[in-house]
Amino acid sequence: MLKSIVTAAAVIVATAAPAFADTVSDARTFTRDGETFTYTQVAKDDHVDIDGRNLNSGETFHLVVRGKRVAGVANGKPVSFFVPAKAAVMDDKVVALR
Repeated sequence: MLKSIVTAAAVIVATAAPAFADTVSDARTFTRDGETFTYTQVAKDDHVDIDGRNLNSGETFHLVVRGKRVAGVANGKPVSFFVPAKAAVMDDKVVALR
């Protein structure tokens, strides 16, 4: 289940770059590998906070995106990873095609 959240987080982060222009985003929902996630993004001066949960299991996550680095907590466990350069430039249309 943690792998599903991390995978979903990578998808979220791939679309988070435009969030730096927003202050607060409305809740967004998407499905990945049969799991449905909902999340919100809040842009800060130097990072984006992403808070959400898996609607299937109820597991929650909080991620902080600074540049290409993502760190946070998913299902009560610490996570940390880099967004690959290719994913960082993906837009919503590319993600939707996956």
